[in-house]
Amino acid sequence: MDNIQSIKNRFGIIGNSQALNYALQVAAQVANTDLTVLISGESGVGKEVFSQIIHALSARKHNPFIAVNCGAIPEGTIDSELFGHEKGSFTGAVDSRKGYFETVNGGTIFLDEIGEMPLGTQARLLRVLETGEYIRVGSSKVQKTDVRVIAATNRDLLERTEQGKFREDLYYRLNTVPIRVPSLRDRKEDIPMLFRKFCVDFAERYKTTSIQLDDEARDILVNYPWPGNVRELKNIAEQISVLAPEKLVHAADLRRFLPEQPAVNRLPAVIPSTHNGAAGGDFSSERDILYKLFFDMKKDVTELKKMFFDVLQNPGMAHAAAFQDSAPMHNFQPAETPATPNIIAAPAQPLIIHDNKIDHHEEVEETLSIADKEKELIEKALKKHKGKRKDAALDLGISERTLYRKLKEYNINE
Repeated sequence: MDNIQSIKNRFGIIGNSQALNYALQVAAQVANTDLTVLISGESGVGKEVFSQIIHALSARKHNPFIAVNCGAIPEGTIDSELFGHEKGSFTGAVDSRKGYFETVNGGTIFLDEIGEMPLGTQARLLRVLETGEYIRVGSSKVQKTDVRVIAATNRDLLERTEQGKFREDLYYRLNTVPIRVPSLRDRKEDIPMLFRKFCVDFAERYKTTSIQLDDEARDILVNYPWPGNVRELKNIAEQISVLAPEKLVHAADLRRFLPEQPAVNRLPAVIPSTHNGAAGGDFSSERDILYKLFFDMKKDVTELKKMFFDVLQNPGMAHAAAFQDSAPMHNFQPAETPATPNIIAAPAQPLIIHDNKIDHHEEVEETLSIADKEKELIEKALKKHKGKRKDAALDLGISERTLYRKLKEYNINE
């Protein structure tokens, strides 16, 4: 525990929550090895600080350390940034250039937002992790490097592997030692301590007196969800330190600085399909909804048919059914509107009825082909909008490009 406290003092880490202490303990234990570490956690929790801790406590501490944000480098240049390139290998490559894996040889490279790395670059990174070899862009010469990789992500990498956006073999190679940095709402007991530390720091910076919170304001501070985690807490502390009219901040004053939380959306949401490891795109989620809709419609029609035939065979059931719990809804009729006979879904084949008995009846299964229904919906939309693709696509809730692809797929003539 003394070792953990010394790490906190050295790197300015505030907090005593169990989850935070465990993450620091794992970082300290793995630091003196060359194992690959995957640090996960929400944005703003301080993942880069953990990478610095691991490097500073390792045998590589006197060698270079570099932090690279994979999400901030364009896809077309990230290979060059990481592995270097040869002169003339692409437009603008007026000279040869060393990549990070070459310049940090012997040290540590921290790959933040690893989940945003393109698939092609992921394959190159996997080779570095497994063999220590890489090739510059535009070269055929294999080079060696001895770099320890620490990766971080605020995304669920396992979910991204199921979506086909992240290599599964790279995920398991990076995840040799996982470290989960807890979010601020999971360590509520640390929030007042962190806030007080930030306020004291800002008071010193701006040559003023540190602010204080009353009990009600402290409760609001602790129970706020902090989606931006420690980074957001620090920003709020700075705003209050500069803009608060009084040094004792009350609940009403604090609420003015906290962003309003969006109302909980209780409307149905489309859940992306991940069948066969591929992300649901274009029509995949719509197909799921249509399939469920058609299945429910078929079930309702089948039940109506059954009720209709039961009433024909047993006329007494019609009188009894009128007095069920749902009768008020079925028997409701506006006073000014003359009663009209209920329309029952017609059976698939004609029925010959004698003395309330059915001589012939055969149920015909309705098609449940999503492709047929999809084609039918597209044709109806085009007919409704007189062949105007843009309006039809808008009505269908898809892009015009997707509609054009579907027209070709189903061979629909406009």
